[in-house]
Amino acid sequence: MHPSGHVLILAGYGGHTGEAYVLVQELYGKVKLSFLIPEGDKLSKMKLSRFGKVDTLILPRDPKTPLYVFIPRLLKAFVQSFRKVSSEFDVVVSLGSNFSIPPALVAWAKRIPVVNIETFIRFVKPARTTRILQYFSKITALQWEEQKKFLKGIVVGPLIPKPEVKPWDGGYILVTGGTFGHKLLFDTLAESDLHNVILQTGKMNPAAYIKKHPEWKVVTVTKDFHKLIAGASLIVTHFGFTVLETIAYRKHALLVPPYSEWTKTAGPKDAECFARKFNYVIVSEIKLENLLNGIREATGRKVPTLPNGAENLANIIIGMIR
Repeated sequence: MHPSGHVLILAGYGGHTGEAYVLVQELYGKVKLSFLIPEGDKLSKMKLSRFGKVDTLILPRDPKTPLYVFIPRLLKAFVQSFRKVSSEFDVVVSLGSNFSIPPALVAWAKRIPVVNIETFIRFVKPARTTRILQYFSKITALQWEEQKKFLKGIVVGPLIPKPEVKPWDGGYILVTGGTFGHKLLFDTLAESDLHNVILQTGKMNPAAYIKKHPEWKVVTVTKDFHKLIAGASLIVTHFGFTVLETIAYRKHALLVPPYSEWTKTAGPKDAECFARKFNYVIVSEIKLENLLNGIREATGRKVPTLPNGAENLANIIIGMIR
């Protein structure tokens, strides 16, 4: 017996795919699932393909794409979306990033209900994509009460993943900068004498770090990233989805936002609110002394327990179909 209803999830990339995966954990087996991901995003395809059909769309803009490249890519994304967003879908779910705008607007034009999800990292002002799509969406799902100050929507709670393996203490520090890396963090920490480190560089070239610290384990991307989190003693990470995985596995974390490298993401006040919510230590001025002090402090912090909004949101989506 096939599940009722067909849901298309616009997974974006990086943390947006992570949030999509959390929602999939609640929807799988209850509805038919399909996905749109950015062209060339092999990791998202690996994570999502076992749950449903995965198709691709051009990504208009990543955090460093100039405007003259963004405009033609955006136009191409609209053309592709008209072919790939069809009336077979009962609901289209947007997980944020500019990647979601063309297919979500095409879905609206074809009278397919759109679910618009604000990202967990916003506390001060909305993400541009969420702000735009709220006017074209059946509902806007919020992850925090604070988001009601700048968006009209329903608070479902934070989308926290379910642990897939049992946590353990492997005695190492996991350092990650997400999909695009975090050069300043990596370069600064590479000046330390820390030895038991696993470094995940994302799209950055790892050669310099391998040469400087041959004793470190260095990876670019891996579909088993959750296993690295599950075994870490401490996680040093940017302002991304990894922090939610950290909570899921009950791990200590040091938050190091990449303000100087990424200008199109959430800002310092968002990071401060987020750090308080999760009881994380945050380092805003990236210097070696600050990082080492932050690592020591973070290991003494209590890891909070937070409600999971994924089940609430999944029930809303299923209710829209039935």
